[in-house]
Amino acid sequence: MKKLKKNHLSTAAIALVLLCVAGLPGRSEVQYAGIAPNPAASARTIIDKRPVVHADGIKFGAYDPHGDFGAQANVSTEALFLPWEDVDLETLRLADAYALARGRNLLITVEPWSWDVDWRLTSGELRAKVLRGDYDVNMRAVAQMISQLKSPVIVRWGQEMEDKSGRFSWAGWNPQDYITAYKRMMDILREEAPGTEIMWSPKGLPGLQDYYPGDDYVDLVGLSVFGLERYDELAYNKHRTFSEALKQGYDLVAGYGKPVWVAELGYEGGDVYMRPWIDAATLKQSAFPNLREVVYFNDRDVHAWPFNLGRPDWRVVESPAAN
Repeated sequence: MKKLKKNHLSTAAIALVLLCVAGLPGRSEVQYAGIAPNPAASARTIIDKRPVVHADGIKFGAYDPHGDFGAQANVSTEALFLPWEDVDLETLRLADAYALARGRNLLITVEPWSWDVDWRLTSGELRAKVLRGDYDVNMRAVAQMISQLKSPVIVRWGQEMEDKSGRFSWAGWNPQDYITAYKRMMDILREEAPGTEIMWSPKGLPGLQDYYPGDDYVDLVGLSVFGLERYDELAYNKHRTFSEALKQGYDLVAGYGKPVWVAELGYEGGDVYMRPWIDAATLKQSAFPNLREVVYFNDRDVHAWPFNLGRPDWRVVESPAAN
């Protein structure tokens, strides 16, 4: 088994909580529907597309490796992504200090693979090793470090497990195998860092209910919601709103009676497309009574989307890398 290994990050990267190359949900190709693009409707003049945080709305957080939300006072949660191999866990102390200075919670997504893609096991290999206990030491080391942090912490382990696109090595497993692995990791977390909240975080697809580990192992439910104008035109033959994009996943998890978060949020397109997303993301809506917080993914997608759409740039301000 590979040992936890230090990965030396720049001070600036650590200060901005850039703790990994974050994974976004893989998206499978869908049947082409398609409408012709409308250049007028797709016109872009918005310079900063950050969501409006409504004073009487739901809470807002961000995964923010570029620091665009660093000085914003109404951000409740600082999100980060952490592989459980090949990482210097001491960097979590700096992330903790960053969040603590701003009065924010930490949402730590623990991804059960390495920084280094050459170290990544096949899905079957990873499943066998996790179920055998080979990675207990990795999770225990993460949990022991979390127990020393001062900020309130939420742990999200092995997200989007019902997605069968192949994006994540832990996704698409036999549901009972995933549940067994999830419970094993959460038992270690509870032993080493009692009081840490646990987020079970499916993508929001039909079949997610098969992966539900039971009420005792879920404090919060997290979903992924992304909107890309041209993708909507090609896949749905219309432009979806935030509410439309959230509805399927929300309806599938609402029956559990748990607080629901959008653990990853992003949108990109022209002004007409984005303005409703910007305004609605933190609004309280009667259709989503259990929705408590949305967390913006403030970076460029790491994977290309279908229909040759490339890697969307979700960053709230224009990223030089997107040019």
